[in-house]
Amino acid sequence: MADPLAPLADLAGVHEAVASARDRADAAMRHRALRRQGGQVAAEVSLRSAVASAALEGYPYERESVRAGTVTDPVVQGALRVAGALGGLAERWSNAPRQALARLHVLAARDVVDEAALGRPSAPGPRLDALMDLVTRGSSVSPLVLAAVVHGELLAIRPFAGPSGVVARAAARLTLISSGFDPRGLLAVDVGHLAREPEYVGAANAFATGTPDGLRAWLRHYTQAVEVAAEDLEDAASATAS
Repeated sequence: MADPLAPLADLAGVHEAVASARDRADAAMRHRALRRQGGQVAAEVSLRSAVASAALEGYPYERESVRAGTVTDPVVQGALRVAGALGGLAERWSNAPRQALARLHVLAARDVVDEAALGRPSAPGPRLDALMDLVTRGSSVSPLVLAAVVHGELLAIRPFAGPSGVVARAAARLTLISSGFDPRGLLAVDVGHLAREPEYVGAANAFATGTPDGLRAWLRHYTQAVEVAAEDLEDAASATAS
């Protein structure tokens, strides 16, 4: 069966953008603090990712306030639960992505939507089916491209009620983790999206059009967000080491 994502790698500038992001991420993951304090750095990355994802959902709070435990907003709390659960969901994402996606929604939307809606897609359909089949089957393209497509599709479909964007961003991170691109979950790509928020919104809307230009804009944004995440990882590692 032909790989439906293969043509994306041939879009102008995508190969170079993917290679640059790959190199930047690899360099960040060689930071010396990760050898001795990797657990602490991973915890910091998880916090930063959750705060950024909640902000992108329209619930911005200062990171230090969240760290101190003074923020009780249910969307923020859901984003924290999601970020903390990614490592344990990586294998399920590869083998049973529907179950993993439902679990992400339960974690993200608790106390936000009715209990009966938790983990249940409000907009199931062939597009979501095709995406889940793609995740299970895998792709020959870079994991960055696959993660970007997972993210963009879930933003476009919005299959769940409530903070569906938190779920989409987490699913993309799960793709990077389960593929081995970011096996320890050290890249808070959400931080990169938030740093370029207007571009994030515009590129996501462009992706939803399905045009070559729209797809290219989203893929280039996603790779640039990964580069920002790599810089943020180095910042978190250096702060932990000091």
